[in-house]
Amino acid sequence: MSQPSRVAEAQDAVVCFLSRGASYGTDLGEVQRIETHCSIVYLAGDRAYKLKRAIRYASLDYTTRVSRRAACEAELILNRRTAPEIYLAVRAITCGADGALVFDGQGPVLDHVVVMRRFAQSDLFDHMAENGRLTPALMRTLGEAVARFHLAAQTMPALGGSDALRRVLAENAYELGKVAATLDGAAVGTLASSAAAALDRLAALLDRRRAEGKVRRGHGDLRLANICLWSGQPTLFDCIEFSEDIGCLDVLYDLAFLLVDLQMRGLGHLGNVVFNAYLDTAPEQEGLCTLPLFLALRGDTKLCTGRRGAPPGQPSTGGTAAGAGAATCRGRHRLPRSAAASAAAAGGNDDHARAELAALLAAAAAPVPGARLLRLGIPAQATWREASAVLAAGCSVLIQGTFTGETARPAGPLAAQLAVQRIGLWLGRPPTGPDGVA
Repeated sequence: MSQPSRVAEAQDAVVCFLSRGASYGTDLGEVQRIETHCSIVYLAGDRAYKLKRAIRYASLDYTTRVSRRAACEAELILNRRTAPEIYLAVRAITCGADGALVFDGQGPVLDHVVVMRRFAQSDLFDHMAENGRLTPALMRTLGEAVARFHLAAQTMPALGGSDALRRVLAENAYELGKVAATLDGAAVGTLASSAAAALDRLAALLDRRRAEGKVRRGHGDLRLANICLWSGQPTLFDCIEFSEDIGCLDVLYDLAFLLVDLQMRGLGHLGNVVFNAYLDTAPEQEGLCTLPLFLALRGDTKLCTGRRGAPPGQPSTGGTAAGAGAATCRGRHRLPRSAAASAAAAGGNDDHARAELAALLAAAAAPVPGARLLRLGIPAQATWREASAVLAAGCSVLIQGTFTGETARPAGPLAAQLAVQRIGLWLGRPPTGPDGVA
C-alpha cells in the first residue's frame, strides 16, 4: 500500500467522527457533506467544518497532519481579509484515552478543521446565476469589492511577472494535452500557441507591473462558486491558501477568472458591469493590454478543471463531462480579442435614460469584456485622454455625457484617434451650432 493510501485510511476515523451529528455537542441529526478535490465540508447546524483531504497533487501536499494544520491556519487568516464574519476558528480533533474522538481534547491531535458560519447554498453566486438572481446593481457592488480587496492586499514583488505566467502557460498546455483527444486537438494547439505569442509580446509590461506593485496576495480562484451573499453583500471566500504561486499574481489576472466565468455562462453583460466597477475603484489604462492574455489563460484553466474527474466518492459524469468540456472549449475560443477596439459616445440631457443606454452599449461592445464606460466630466480633456489610453490598450471605450461646449470635443491628435470606428448615439434632439457636437 502506498504512503498516500495509508494516510488516507488513517483519516477515516476523523471522517466518521465528523459525519455524526452527536460529535458537535448536540445531536443535530443528519450532517450534510460537500466534497471537493481538496476538502470535505460538513454542514452541521449553523456551522460548516472543513477538513483537508490527506492527498497530494502537483500544487499541494496534505499528506501530513502538520501540513493540513498549516493549510487550515493559512485559510483562516487569508479569508478573514474578505469574510471575517464567516471564518471563525481552526479546531483540533483529538483522541481520548478511551479511543473516543472529540474537539479540542487533551489527547493526541489527529487532524484539524476550519470552522465557518454556514450560509445557504442558494446564496452562492453560481447558484444565483443559474436562478437569474444576479443583478447589475449587485455585480457593481461586487466589482467595487474586488477592487478594494486588491488595493489593500499585500504586494508580492518576488512573485508574478512574465516568468510566473510562463509556468501557468506550461501547466495549462500539459493539462490540455491530456484531454485534447476528447476535445478538438487542433483548437487546443491553436489556443496554446496564440497565448505563448501574446506572452512574448507582453513580457516587459508584465515585469514592469510587478515592479509597480500590481502583483498582490489576491484570491487565486475568483469564481462565482467562491462568492456568496452575506448580510446582503457580495463576499469573497475560499481563496487559494496552499500555493503562493497561484495566489500571488497580477491583480488583473485575478479579476480575469471572474470575467471568464461570467462570459462562459452567457453573462458577459454582467461581466462588463464588474469590469467597469472595478476600474472606477482601481483605475487601469496601459495594464488593460494584458487582459486578452489573462482571459485566455483563465479560460484554459477553466477548461482544464472542467475536464477533471469527479471528487473521490462521487460518480463520474462520463459522456456528459465530455460534452461539457467541448462546450467549454468553444466558449474559450470567444475570449481572445479578435475584434478591433472602437469608440462610441452616448449623449442626451436625460441622465437616467442616457446611463441605461450607455450600459447596454458598453456590454454589447467587442472585444470581451466590453467597453470601458467613461462619463464626460470636468475637465473634459482628462476624459478624452483616458479614452485614448484605453483604446491604445486595445479596449473599446464608450463616453456618455451632454457633450455641450467646446471642451466636449477631443482636441488635436486625440480627435484623429477617437474618430476611428466611432459611432455616436443621442437621446432627444442633439445640440447644434458652435457650442454643440453636431
